[in-house]
Amino acid sequence: MMTSVDTDLIRVLADPLRLRIVTLLARETLCTTHLVEETGAKQTNLSNHMKVLREAGIVDTEPCGRYVYYRLRPDVVEALAGQFADLARTARATAEANLKRSCP
Repeated sequence: MMTSVDTDLIRVLADPLRLRIVTLLARETLCTTHLVEETGAKQTNLSNHMKVLREAGIVDTEPCGRYVYYRLRPDVVEALAGQFADLARTARATAEANLKRSCP
């Protein structure tokens, strides 16, 4: 029962500002202006982080006039959570079976 976690997504979400952005977007769809206000990040810095989140497939965009709104993709977060749940089940089964590799 081997499982693997998407390391690319973990790297993307490991950044504190990106994790904060994802947390905010879990609660509501926000534009760049809202995210700048909420995070205190500079607009250019925030835009760079949003590009990373978009390219990783974690957020979707919705143009609205001169603004761009960002929406979290819950399916991506659920998939990552599922991978961690699989990892936890594997670890539990390993511990219960007392599986360990013998030393040479």
